[in-house]
Amino acid sequence: MLKGIPKILSPELLKVLCEMGHGDRIVLADGNFPSQSVGKNAIVIRMDGHGVPEILDAILQLFPLDHCVEKPVNLMQLSSEDEGKVETPIWDTYKKIVESHDKRGKDAIGQIERFQYYEEARKAYAIIATSEPALYANIMLQKGVI
Repeated sequence: MLKGIPKILSPELLKVLCEMGHGDRIVLADGNFPSQSVGKNAIVIRMDGHGVPEILDAILQLFPLDHCVEKPVNLMQLSSEDEGKVETPIWDTYKKIVESHDKRGKDAIGQIERFQYYEEARKAYAIIATSEPALYANIMLQKGVI
């Protein structure tokens, strides 16, 4: 046991967070995200039974966001078919979590078009597969320096 480490962060995830370097990305994927197929070249960590917000908050207690890019946090943009039909209240939760860990707050958060998001996720160092039921709840973090 270690002091000061959020209990939700497994030894495997802590190892991955430590291994990641400046500019590396990690995806926190919702339950609908094709983590295994998109993550063929990444480390895929299963965190079934957990939602993205609780994992995001725990990671950001240890993980510096990249200050060399304008948007080190990225969400999957709604597809044109879902605009006006699908609500994304979880994004407000993400904004509050990011604001509590990074002085840029919501300004650190961008959006990437859905299919481009999949392409960017294929280049990620790791993908965390969760049981998050919210739609468009995927979030990508780019690591900075301390």
